[in-house]
Amino acid sequence: MIKRTVMSIAAFSAASMMAFSVSAAEVDGPEVNWNLSVWGKERAFTSSIETIRDYVAEKTDGKFNIKIHYGEALSKSRENLDGIKLGAFQMAALCTAYHPAKNPTLSGLDLPFLPFPNLRVQSTVHEAYYQHPAVAKDMARWDAMLLMSSLLPQYEFTGVGDPPLTLEDWKGMRVRALGGIGEAMTKIGAVPTTVPAPEVYTSLERGTIEAASFPFTYAHVAYRLTDIGKWHTANMSPGANHCPVVVNIPAYEALTPEYQQLLNDAKAPAYEALYEAYEAADAKNFPLMKEKGIQAITYSDEELAKFREVGAKPVWDEWIAKMNSDGYPGTELFELIMTTSKQATN
Repeated sequence: MIKRTVMSIAAFSAASMMAFSVSAAEVDGPEVNWNLSVWGKERAFTSSIETIRDYVAEKTDGKFNIKIHYGEALSKSRENLDGIKLGAFQMAALCTAYHPAKNPTLSGLDLPFLPFPNLRVQSTVHEAYYQHPAVAKDMARWDAMLLMSSLLPQYEFTGVGDPPLTLEDWKGMRVRALGGIGEAMTKIGAVPTTVPAPEVYTSLERGTIEAASFPFTYAHVAYRLTDIGKWHTANMSPGANHCPVVVNIPAYEALTPEYQQLLNDAKAPAYEALYEAYEAADAKNFPLMKEKGIQAITYSDEELAKFREVGAKPVWDEWIAKMNSDGYPGTELFELIMTTSKQATN
C-alpha cells in the first residue's frame, strides 16, 4: 500500500551539503518540500538522486528540499508509479520491468543485448528515448515526467562448473535471468529461472542453478557470487533493467520556472555521479575477482554477433510487432535506440 502519511522534512546535514557549499542562494524562490520514494539503502544506484537533492538545495540555500525516503518507507518499489499518479510523493525511482503493462513504450529499454558499450552511450540513448512524444504521452497517463535514468550497468553472469565459451555451451544450462535477459537466454537454449536476489547465493552453491546474472560488477560482489563462482562473463552484456527517476507532473508544474530549470541542470552532475560510483565499484571489484581466481570469459565479436542473432533479434522482432499491433510506434522507437547508440558510439 502507498503510505500517505505526511512526512516531515528533515534538515539537511552538513555532510550532505559538502559537495555544493556556498554562502548564499544563487536562485531565489519559495520554500518547496518534496518527497522521493526509493527502495533499498544509499548505494551507487542512488548517487544520482542524492546529487539532485544536494544540487537544488545548494542553489536555493536550502529552500528547495528533496527528502529521500529509502527502504520502501513511502511505497513498495513496484507501486512507486502508482504513488506518483496519486500524488502521494513528488519524485520516485522505479524499474519499468516491474510493470511493463503500465509503461509499454519504456519496455523497449529493457530489451536484451542492446548495443550499449558503456554507460555514457546508454545515458545518451535513454535521454533521446525519453524525448519521444509517444513515450512522454505514455508516462503522462500516470502524471509522471521522466527526469533521468539511474543507468544500471549491463548485466553479466557468474557461474560454476564448465565455463560457457561459446553460444552452444549455454544450451541446457540453468540460469538466473529475469525479464528480457530471460527471454534471450531461452532463445539461446538455456533454462532461465526467477530466483530472488537474496536466494541466488544459496541456489548457486547448491547447484540449483549454474549461473546467475546481476549488474556488473557491484551486485556480483554484494551478493557474494564471487565467493563461489568459478567464472564470469566479461563482455556478454545481455541487457540491463531500465530504472528511471520520475517526477509528478502537477508538482513539477507548480514549481517556479527557475526551480524547474534547476532540476534539469542537476541532471549533468547526477549522471557524472553515477559514472563515478560505478567506476569506483569496478576499480575495487575487478582486482578482487582476479585475486579469487575467477576466470573471465571474453567473447569475440563474431561470437557476440551469434548471441544477438539467436538471442536478441527474435525478442526484438516480437516486441516491435506487439508494440505496432497495440498502436505504439514500435518500429520507430526501436530504430531510435539503434540509431542513437550508433551515433553516440562513433
